[in-house]
Amino acid sequence: MNEGILPQDAGDPGLALWQICLDELAQELPEQQFNTWIKPLTAQVAEDFSKVTIFVANRFKLDWIRAQYVGKLTAMLERLQGQKMVVELALATREAPVKTAFATQKAAQEALAETAEPVEDSPANGFKNRLNTALTFDNLVEGSANRMARAAAMHVASMPGHLYNPLFIYGGVGLGKTHLMHAIGNKMLADRPDSKVLYIHAEQFVSDVVKAYQRKTFDEFKYRYHSLDLLLIDDVQFFANKDRTQEEFFNAFEALLAKKSHIVMTSDTYPKGLADIHERLVSRFDSGLTVAIEPPELEMRVAILINKAISEGSVMPEEVAFFVAKNVRSNVRELEGALRKILAYSRFNQKDISIQLAREALRDLLSIQNRQISVENIQKTVADYYKIKVADMYSKKRPASIARPRQIAMYLAKELTQKSLPEIGELFGGRDHTTVLHAVRKISAERQQLTELNQQLHVLEQTLKG
Repeated sequence: MNEGILPQDAGDPGLALWQICLDELAQELPEQQFNTWIKPLTAQVAEDFSKVTIFVANRFKLDWIRAQYVGKLTAMLERLQGQKMVVELALATREAPVKTAFATQKAAQEALAETAEPVEDSPANGFKNRLNTALTFDNLVEGSANRMARAAAMHVASMPGHLYNPLFIYGGVGLGKTHLMHAIGNKMLADRPDSKVLYIHAEQFVSDVVKAYQRKTFDEFKYRYHSLDLLLIDDVQFFANKDRTQEEFFNAFEALLAKKSHIVMTSDTYPKGLADIHERLVSRFDSGLTVAIEPPELEMRVAILINKAISEGSVMPEEVAFFVAKNVRSNVRELEGALRKILAYSRFNQKDISIQLAREALRDLLSIQNRQISVENIQKTVADYYKIKVADMYSKKRPASIARPRQIAMYLAKELTQKSLPEIGELFGGRDHTTVLHAVRKISAERQQLTELNQQLHVLEQTLKG
């Protein structure tokens, strides 16, 4: 079972209800909160849905869940089921039958492939690599949004220590950066089983530095990091304002490059866009190859949905995949979350997957999206960002200081709304649809080439999506 989709015996509606609840919480809560507190929970649902018993690993976590999350869990379960429910907490026991503990820890851990818990040690040398073996190049859907990053990652995995060192991959949340990192590590270990590979999140590196200072174990720390053949480190923007951590990472960076080991990093922005990171570290980040991963285009989103559904033993009709792909545009993680909701909703209601079913399963997501993003909202946001008047968006003025933001707004209107080219043109002062098409193609092409424009578009998209 992958990605938290319902197990084979998912005909049980209690299991489907709990899984839908987990999927919605994964979308609502910050990633770290969800992974720490909600992801490991298991649950048992009464046949009449009057009570849900949630199993927690220990007393400390039980008290914390009761104080912080029981209210949210109860409200969500009652809303999903449409009836009052009693939610109880209990300590998990070894004797608890797996069959009745719906959404077992394994299922919860696999709920988000991008954030799955690290898998076990490399069998050849016993070194803990923290790789998720389920994330490979084979199951990464390729498209124009990630083609360059995937090609660079494949090169690094096949010839580590040569070109593209370091490899710096940047992009928004949920676009597949972490998947690429794990794929590099898994391929390198498949080709070179004795290699020392380590995948970590930047926060773990910070924690390791703190522990090394507290315990005076810097020799062990340096051996662990300086002896690697491949270091994969996620979200280096978390090093901001942590001077000691930056110093130690710089030392590790230099040591690894000196022995021709490879370093792969990810971030939410390009190196020179990182805030509160020492200049000498930024220059190291930028000294190899920097590549972006963009939000997936329509065809790629459709392929992801169809492939993921097949991997879960389900078939998503192409017209349904197109409907979902047109409405869920931001990132792969949200796309997979939408798929999980649709599959769970289909099994819960024992209905075939159709556009109508998808519309029902995603009604909350669609209503939020329709409420938040409009062409008028895009025009106002872009005008504010580039310090021009909203009226300039539909005026006939053509100086570059106005024409450029207007083209960007047209591009975002095509990407983030369901409006047709003629409809967008009408909202931009009655312009012809060919003018809109030219703007969309121009900005789309320049986004691939101009780092500064790409970053500006990321900021605008995140602002518009709230």
